[in-house]
Amino acid sequence: MIWDNLLIALQAIRANKMRSLLTMLGIIIGVAAVIAVVSIVQGLDHVISTQFEGVGVTYIMVFPRQDLQDPDLAGREVTLTYEDGLAIMERATGLRYFNPIFVRGEVTRSGSRRHASMLLGVGPFHQEVSNHWVDRGRFFSDLDMQRSARVCMVGQEVIDELEIEEPILGTDLIVGSSAFTIVGIMEYQGEMLGQNQDDFVLIPITTARGIYGIEAFKQLRLDFQAESPETVQMAKDQIKEILRVRHRIPEGVKNDFQVLLQEELLETTGAILGTITSVVAGIVSIALLVGGIGIMNIMLVSVTERTREIGVRKAVGARKSDILIQFLIEAVTISLVGGLIGVLVGWGLGILGANAIPGFPPAFVPLWAIALAFGFAALVGVFFGTYPAAKAAALDPIEALRHE
Repeated sequence: MIWDNLLIALQAIRANKMRSLLTMLGIIIGVAAVIAVVSIVQGLDHVISTQFEGVGVTYIMVFPRQDLQDPDLAGREVTLTYEDGLAIMERATGLRYFNPIFVRGEVTRSGSRRHASMLLGVGPFHQEVSNHWVDRGRFFSDLDMQRSARVCMVGQEVIDELEIEEPILGTDLIVGSSAFTIVGIMEYQGEMLGQNQDDFVLIPITTARGIYGIEAFKQLRLDFQAESPETVQMAKDQIKEILRVRHRIPEGVKNDFQVLLQEELLETTGAILGTITSVVAGIVSIALLVGGIGIMNIMLVSVTERTREIGVRKAVGARKSDILIQFLIEAVTISLVGGLIGVLVGWGLGILGANAIPGFPPAFVPLWAIALAFGFAALVGVFFGTYPAAKAAALDPIEALRHE
């Protein structure tokens, strides 16, 4: 009986194509909006999660915390130095690698070409901590660090923009006002959110300190890798304790630094993206409500148009439950077809939206989003189709047969 009623519902949709399409419009718009937003947000979340997971669960990031609204921080100089990192490595247990990072925008030159790029002063364990490795050439040696050598690593974007020809290794590169020799090329990473991740120059942290001076090194980012996942939380607590002592932070005063684990970074980005999805879902639920009202309205019209048909079916033995199920299946079918169209339209909009933003990750629609869309569509069909179906089932067969 269910299969027969489904065929009847599809025939009714086909017989009134334009009316059925207009009925589904609210469902289509609501589902399409949800799928489009979810596909874009999930694509972004997938890429961010992959990047954070690439550095491993033992990754720990420490950076200065400057908040002018916080009375504990407003009147003091916030610093995070190379010596802080060395002290942490000396006193904390369970840490394997330490990588100080100095960041500065600089103009690079090769021959007559110039290009604004990001200069990073890094430590000898940059590769191990960031999980970003040399593709060609070599990384900085201990001797480079000790001698503050003028050597550098470059990303592929710098090579392309400056049109550096082979052999690239051994070529001189001017960074700011200092000359460096290229000794390595880092692995290709591509773009993310319009930001080219290969547009950088790496130099030894000791070299950067010698060029830019102690004052420029008062606010570094300190990255660490713990020995194992089991020691991460302990290492985080020890880092906080060591830095509070070194920065002379009294009891009850907030930290002038922030310590984040990989898991916390994932939770933060996940919470932000989840909030965006929830807000949009709340807004487009209005479209689903409008679509449900449209379905109920059209089904009431359909009951009126098919009153005589209902009378005939009851006259030949159809029960109230048979009529109820027939019209309920028709309402749900209209809603599900609208949901299917909405999923396809939303998927297409998500792909177009992601492609329209340079460097944005591709749209990704998880199966749970599709299942949720169809679930909501079916729920709308059942909720708003129940009243018209009940009205049809309650018709008196004699009065229905007399209906013109």
